[in-house]
Amino acid sequence: MKRSGTITIVIVGILLVALVAGYAFHLNRKARTSGEDNAEATAVQKVLMRDLEKNYPPTPKEVVKYFAEITECFYNEEYTQEELTQLAEKIQGIYDDELIANKSQEDYLNDLSSEIADMKDENYTISGYVLSASVDVEEFVENGYSCARLYCTFNVKQGAKGTVSSMEEFVLRKDEDGHWKIYGWKLADE
Repeated sequence: MKRSGTITIVIVGILLVALVAGYAFHLNRKARTSGEDNAEATAVQKVLMRDLEKNYPPTPKEVVKYFAEITECFYNEEYTQEELTQLAEKIQGIYDDELIANKSQEDYLNDLSSEIADMKDENYTISGYVLSASVDVEEFVENGYSCARLYCTFNVKQGAKGTVSSMEEFVLRKDEDGHWKIYGWKLADE
């Protein structure tokens, strides 16, 4: 009787060790798989994952950086029409309401699609960008609004022809929620 009780305890012990080891293996594999999924996210998916409600860029420089990331996606990446619409919505999420009001959503998407197609037809890509240093962000008040001015230089490459730089001047305005929004931009005076 004693011997069968010992055998039962050993078998139960082995089963418990096997269950614990199997569960640990499962958790380890699941963690590795989810890590691989994050590593495989495209640049477009990474931009689209940002929740502007919870994680809005805190400074004018960070807003323009997010603009540049989305712009790189527009011209450098492959995406579906649905993703293009989502990218357009993301970039409009950092635009000032007055800037958005200048065009209907349909006109904005048509113009954006046309501009992207033209750039891709000419084999243009954005090879990088450089933002103003934080100390070079000029803050000022205009018409009762807190505003900021800064520069971003885009390096634009056309196939094998080489790279040219395009410096853009951005003006941002704080909204009623305290978020910096892009009020407009233009080519900077050289």
